[in-house]
Amino acid sequence: MHMATNLAIDPELLDHALRVGGEHTKKATVTRALEEFIARREQARILDLIGAVEWDLEFDYKAERSR
Repeated sequence: MHMATNLAIDPELLDHALRVGGEHTKKATVTRALEEFIARREQARILDLIGAVEWDLEFDYKAERSR
């Protein structure tokens, strides 16, 4: 589903994104930018989990496979 919208985007910023990103249209450039923004934010949430899980150094996962 697509949503038509009017946005006031800095034209210099959009032109720069077009050149750097290699997309052929403004729509494709904005779509790619949104996808990358979302991916980075989701990756950052994963990094927040570092240290949140306690590891059992004695756990032998190979032994658990042989049950």
